[in-house]
Amino acid sequence: MLQVRTSLKIMAIALAAPTALAAEPVGDAAPIFVQTTMVPAATQTVSRTFFGQVAALDTVDISFEVGGYLQTLNAREGATVPRGAVLAELDNAPFERAVERAELNLQQAERDLERAKTLAARNVASAVRAENAETARDLADVALREARDALSDARITAPFDALIADRLGTPFTTIEPGSPILRLHNMAELRVEFDIPERLFGTIKDPTHVTFTGQINGPNDPIPLIFREFRAETGRIGQSYTVSLAADLPQGEILLPGRAITVRAEVERDLGGIVLPATAIATQPEGGHVVVALDQNETGLTARHVDVTVSSRNGTQFTVDGVQAGTEIVEVAAHMIEDGQPVKRFQGLTVEGS
Repeated sequence: MLQVRTSLKIMAIALAAPTALAAEPVGDAAPIFVQTTMVPAATQTVSRTFFGQVAALDTVDISFEVGGYLQTLNAREGATVPRGAVLAELDNAPFERAVERAELNLQQAERDLERAKTLAARNVASAVRAENAETARDLADVALREARDALSDARITAPFDALIADRLGTPFTTIEPGSPILRLHNMAELRVEFDIPERLFGTIKDPTHVTFTGQINGPNDPIPLIFREFRAETGRIGQSYTVSLAADLPQGEILLPGRAITVRAEVERDLGGIVLPATAIATQPEGGHVVVALDQNETGLTARHVDVTVSSRNGTQFTVDGVQAGTEIVEVAAHMIEDGQPVKRFQGLTVEGS
């Protein structure tokens, strides 16, 4: 506080001579031209621009769990398909025969079990033989379930509402289990991803408090973006984190994954009070501080002293308390303006009222 008062007092003493020349009454003095500004808010909006890409919620490669002859591949690249739609199918004949064979084996195992139980009850065969027959029946039942599962796995359906990104398989060829057939984009929620340097990311305490908007090339309106998640490891080269945002698109509008998009991030930063330049603060003879506000009346503008409390952490940036944000004040040479003095706004090459 001592440093603030010393700086302002030196400025006031150096310019005290012109102030003492005002001998005529203030009310009768001619208006003087002043440069004005609006008192800023105690917070500041900080914005940054990044370059990102549109991405799908998930991108997956789908494949058959069983091998066989690829008979049907009903997938057109770039097309959207609903969940449950049949995309690819193997030749079912071998799998159907396997199911039929497993059903017959189970029927035979059940007959053998009944015969073994009957013989064991009559003491014609041992109980161990009956137990073995029961085990054989259970194994035949498992084999039947596996055959039915294989028949079911010979068909691939869309696991979600999908955009077909790439067709990796070729129809009428033999496919090995696990070989990728199609690449699908999950379009349930469109994402926007961009990289942010670790130094800048470290200044953000809570990403959910940041306002994100996206802009596509052309005369499109900004797209609201909502923070979803970030990859909690930096890139190997750029030392940056990848942030993922959800795009809130208008109804019916579609963006394809991979499209370039400009992301604008805005966050409110608390300045700890209203910050004004030293030239807008005047030191009173008794040691107090004032700023000069402008009041509009019938004859024009009139200066009004507003008492403020001044503080500073570094001696160059001054924080004031006692004036409201949005108040129009004199920005330069406030110490030369007396309370009640008529003034006019200086507007560069033109003057208000001329």
